[in-house]
Amino acid sequence: MLTVPTVITFTRIFAIPILLLIIYGPFEMIETTKNILATIVFVIASLTDWLDGWLARKLNQISSFGAFLDPVADKLMVCTVLIILVDLERVDPIIGIIIVGREIAVSALREWMLKVGSKRGLRVDMLGKLKTCSQMIALPCLLYDSNLLIPEIDSGIIGTWLVGFAAVFTVVSFFNYIIIAVNDKKIKDEF
Repeated sequence: MLTVPTVITFTRIFAIPILLLIIYGPFEMIETTKNILATIVFVIASLTDWLDGWLARKLNQISSFGAFLDPVADKLMVCTVLIILVDLERVDPIIGIIIVGREIAVSALREWMLKVGSKRGLRVDMLGKLKTCSQMIALPCLLYDSNLLIPEIDSGIIGTWLVGFAAVFTVVSFFNYIIIAVNDKKIKDEF
């Protein structure tokens, strides 16, 4: 049975084709308009990440499927936006590879840890939260790619710096997760 939080999580996945249509669609649109619409879609989709979790707890509709789908939806949205930004030459390809690669590697590491019987798994740590925070501010800044309300503040520059910080936090948090995995008692037997 689909719960309200799970349906909201699905909206993040359904937002991806909308985002692609805005950026690459066949209709004529001024680039500034594309940037604004893409930013709005991304920000709304990002807010659903908070909303679905809050509703799941509030309505007592936490499900194992929802717990699986939520990070998948997040990773699909973030990876899609990063690839778009690399294509638009707003993010360096190496940064895109680092962030997308880490997402794939951490997902695989979590799956492997569960397969070998780790009870602890990989919980999000402060480095992961810093990475996510930097990334979730950087991506809309880079999608918007224009001056903010004050003409001297360029969102593209802010986004470039923040996505750089996100890449650094990405690498450091990945190695931290590896250390956590290696120190897990069940995992040590597998090495």
